[in-house]
Amino acid sequence: MRPKYKPPLLFVLLPLFFSGCSTTPASNAIAEQPALTTRPLIRNDRPEQMVELYQHPNAPSFSEQHQQHLQAIESLIQVGDGTTAKKSADTINPAELSTEQRTHLSLLYAQILLSFGEAEQAIESLAQIQPQRLNADNQIKYFQSQAFAYSLTGNLLDSAKSRIELHKLLTSADELEKNQSAILEALRLLSDTDLQTDQTDALAGWMSLAQILKYLNQPDFNSQISQWRASFPTHPADLRFLNNSQDVSENAHSQPKVIALLLPESGAFVQAGKAIRAGFMAAYNHADNTTKSTITFYDSEQSTPQALYNQAVSEGAELIIGPLAKEQLQSLADSVSFTVPVLALNHIPGLQKNRLYQFSLSPLDDTGQITHKAWEDGHQKVLLLVPENAPGKRIANYLTEDWKNQDGTILETQTYNPKEKDFATPVQKLLNLDESEQRYHKIRALIPEVKYSPRKRQDADAVLLSAYSSEARSINPQLQFYQSEDLPIYAMPAVYTGQINASLDADLNKITFCDIPWLFNKAYQGELGIDALQETWKQFPLAYLRLIAMGIDAYSLATRLNNLETYPYPGATGKLSLTTDQRIQRELTCAKFIDGQPEITGFTNDYGNTAPTADTGQKQLDHAVY
Repeated sequence: MRPKYKPPLLFVLLPLFFSGCSTTPASNAIAEQPALTTRPLIRNDRPEQMVELYQHPNAPSFSEQHQQHLQAIESLIQVGDGTTAKKSADTINPAELSTEQRTHLSLLYAQILLSFGEAEQAIESLAQIQPQRLNADNQIKYFQSQAFAYSLTGNLLDSAKSRIELHKLLTSADELEKNQSAILEALRLLSDTDLQTDQTDALAGWMSLAQILKYLNQPDFNSQISQWRASFPTHPADLRFLNNSQDVSENAHSQPKVIALLLPESGAFVQAGKAIRAGFMAAYNHADNTTKSTITFYDSEQSTPQALYNQAVSEGAELIIGPLAKEQLQSLADSVSFTVPVLALNHIPGLQKNRLYQFSLSPLDDTGQITHKAWEDGHQKVLLLVPENAPGKRIANYLTEDWKNQDGTILETQTYNPKEKDFATPVQKLLNLDESEQRYHKIRALIPEVKYSPRKRQDADAVLLSAYSSEARSINPQLQFYQSEDLPIYAMPAVYTGQINASLDADLNKITFCDIPWLFNKAYQGELGIDALQETWKQFPLAYLRLIAMGIDAYSLATRLNNLETYPYPGATGKLSLTTDQRIQRELTCAKFIDGQPEITGFTNDYGNTAPTADTGQKQLDHAVY
């Protein structure tokens, strides 16, 4: 049985909240009010009595204050803080709002629900709104939110209907083009039967056009377009994109006609799957209409990998992307002889099979390149500081192996408890300051007047650090303090949240790390940079940023697998190349924190010459969201 079509997470960039909104931090959106004063007020029903009415001198009216409150909530949504936005919205009494403000509040609640992935509840909230009661900007957000919610629930037709209403409100040529692409893409995924209609309204025109575009390369395509123009002479669709529709791109011969995407729609990895799909569909929607593949979606949690693979192949798939979980990948490799190539979204060391490509945010690249960078900078003897847990132990093994592969020496490995807030003890142990203090106490017992002066460790060239940004902001200042800023620190990518925060990250100054190019301005040259997809990634916690970039590259790799070994591809997750065991290796961008901001220092040149081998025992993919 053919699986029900599941919608892409995003059919196009879905700006639920415009970047043109106020950039004032949400916490400061409501200015501090002056002290309260009182004045007497005579009540009309009892003139002989007076009551005290509290007022601000020249204070805004209650209506204005409510409006400021709503704007503050909108700012919180805009920066991706849905939790705080909901708490703030819950403090509002709707009975005190005007009709327009109550409608605005309902819209904000719908956007908050969408930020949590609660599409069904968002649809219910939006159903209570009369969009004509909203101002023009909020009407746009209403239909954007509605279209997004319907797409998440698989209701492609209603998603397209919402975008058709949105089309009437947009004025920017760029926004109109993107919205038109989203309408046609939603409708193009419907069956031919669902696109049949006897109507002549705008929706019928869009449906008819989508059906024609399904068969773009048919001999009678131009005559069908001419007939469409005659049937819908005043239709708002802009057909200028068809001017070059008969041109064949350089990669057309290698573009799969049908791509099957196997991602989880439930379970532990559902959010990771959504983030990858968001990046994948953003790249898909941005691609040239003339060479687009048909995308079919399969829920990797609803059947065995073998059954899904066979079903996708029987339904015409020429490339299968996924699965995501290691267990499913291993099961698929063990049970199937691949007649259609598979681009797996994970990596299992030592696994190698014909027509199987493995693409992941593997720590094989993260550890290999930060150690290569440290070695390239002239360091030989290093200290290792990692969290005291299972992932930390594995990262320590990776770093140790990679460093030894470069003939380096690990002088000492120290662990810290990531649940603690003070890391002074492990830092002191790493730097041998605890031994220095012990020596001081022995000497002081003999010479009481001696003063304690910590002895700096002289034998280490650098520190290799594995820590999240919150931990590193405490660890780095202590390392710098005890070593008088003499010891360079090289960290894993987790040290950077992916978003610049100069005030917080000032505590990360002088740390060097290597990460995906997509996170840095000017490092990624593609058109779908992090700024361009701002409204996409704002729907996810920052921990999922790298997976959105992975989704972008997953789509781009569909036409490049055959020649990736010879011609590396400058992707969002790195400069991508193919190893001999068909793992897609990523060459990262390295940066150093200066004044709280990462400043690019370049790629890790010739990394491939010193990369660790694939046969590395029990290495697991330790990316947080996996």
